[in-house]
Amino acid sequence: MNENKEFLVLIHENVKMGLTSTKKLLSLLLNTNNKIKGTLESELKTYESLYNKTKKEIKKQKITIEKKGLLKTLTSTVAMKTEVNKDNSDSNIASILIRGFNMGNIDIEAKIKSYKKEVDKSILNLAKEVLAFGESEITKLKSFL
Repeated sequence: MNENKEFLVLIHENVKMGLTSTKKLLSLLLNTNNKIKGTLESELKTYESLYNKTKKEIKKQKITIEKKGLLKTLTSTVAMKTEVNKDNSDSNIASILIRGFNMGNIDIEAKIKSYKKEVDKSILNLAKEVLAFGESEITKLKSFL
């Protein structure tokens, strides 16, 4: 697998996981008064935008993404549902999200360092945008802790 494809697959998986998780979390909080819902709705819009940018880049690079990661997504969704059912406080939800953003950011930051000279600038810029989004959201979410 070439560097462009490997990096784009990672970005795609990261953004798709965030998109899926955020949608699920919003559905779990549908009938609650959680203050964090506004932050989640904003995150969802950004994830949708990043997902569309990622799909455009995949098409531009003529890369095929195999549909995998279903088990990872399912496991993550079940774990999140269990945690939210136990404690749906804003602080617990913020903690869950911060952990998720940290995991994604670590993966993307490592790839940026490894591949910054090998991958197309458009892919590198997309990765940096995803990373900046994650860092920004962590800062916002800390106010709920």
